[in-house]
Amino acid sequence: MKAMVLCAGYGTRLGDLTREIPKPMLPLNGQPMLLYILANLKRHGFSQIIINLHFKSEMIEAFFGNGSNLGLEITYSHEPALLGTAGGLKNVEAFFRDEPAFLVHYGDIVTDQNFSAMLRFHQERCAQATLLLHQRNKSNSVVTLDDKNRIVEFLERPSEEMRQKHSSPWVNSGVCICSPEILNQIPPGMACDLPRNIFSKLTRTRKLFGYALSGYRCAVDSPERLAEVNAALADGRCHIPLPLSTEKP
Repeated sequence: MKAMVLCAGYGTRLGDLTREIPKPMLPLNGQPMLLYILANLKRHGFSQIIINLHFKSEMIEAFFGNGSNLGLEITYSHEPALLGTAGGLKNVEAFFRDEPAFLVHYGDIVTDQNFSAMLRFHQERCAQATLLLHQRNKSNSVVTLDDKNRIVEFLERPSEEMRQKHSSPWVNSGVCICSPEILNQIPPGMACDLPRNIFSKLTRTRKLFGYALSGYRCAVDSPERLAEVNAALADGRCHIPLPLSTEKP
């Protein structure tokens, strides 16, 4: 199975922590955050990974190489100009075209979610996309579900007035499983965002579904969140076994 990890951003909200290092390389218990993301993907059968890069890309490539030491096949997509979450995916369209389904994972999300169960859910519903969802107040998104877990409304960065009209507690978690037909929804050759430009339109297809988070999940978008993930890994609230060795052969 194939997956994409989105790692091209600057991580500016972390201030000095990401001034000289790309956010996916921030250390968690002495290892890069991206290693935990890849380890969880691998244990659920996602072994062919493409990573988009922009800021300090050489640091990520130098550490992970082609992924063979981790039992993965890693390739890279360099973006001279940032393409956004959807534009970056469209840019590697050929990598996914022959896949029945693939996973897209933000590079600042640490989760031990069971992606195997999420993939089965996606396939059983013949979904065009299945979004991992969790419950939170005042998030960047508001997601409304029907009784079959179909997403009937997706709001990205809604105003306070819009929030008051939508009482759903569900929000986007930064991981989705897609069928290749979603690539047809993304315009080529331009910057484009999955939540802002694509997901809201997909509600009209009735093939956009939500899957409830059942594991640990944290978006590392502040120093406090980085400390929280380190604590969760240390005390077992987040359980992602790492490879025995990350040394290159």
